Amino acid sequence: MSNPEAAGGTVSQETVLEEGMSEPDREPTETPTTSRDEAEAEGQWMARNWLGIAVVSILSLVLLALALMQWTGLINVFAPIAETEGQQWGALIFLALVVLILGGWSWKAILS
Repeated sequence: MSNPEAAGGTVSQETVLEEGMSEPDREPTETPTTSRDEAEAEGQWMARNWLGIAVVSILSLVLLALALMQWTGLINVFAPIAETEGQQWGALIFLALVVLILGGWSWKAILS
């Protein structure tokens, strides 16, 4: 497809709609950073929150792996603290709730 704007031409609104292109935003969604301190603060905020999400994701995968190995009988991780199988699954469910709470807290920090 040729680009008439590159050749010095113009593209009408009908052409844009016909080709399925979306109209670009008229204004940026956020104001640009104007100072170095503001940029550093925003970068630290992003790093801290995304690090929290990464930690929760890693803990979720580890917990999932433990649950699958416990379910298949490969390991018996909670045997020292829980004697019966029900108590062991209860400990695993407790850890799952802790991970869910941490996940909710990390997402809440990003959304606020």
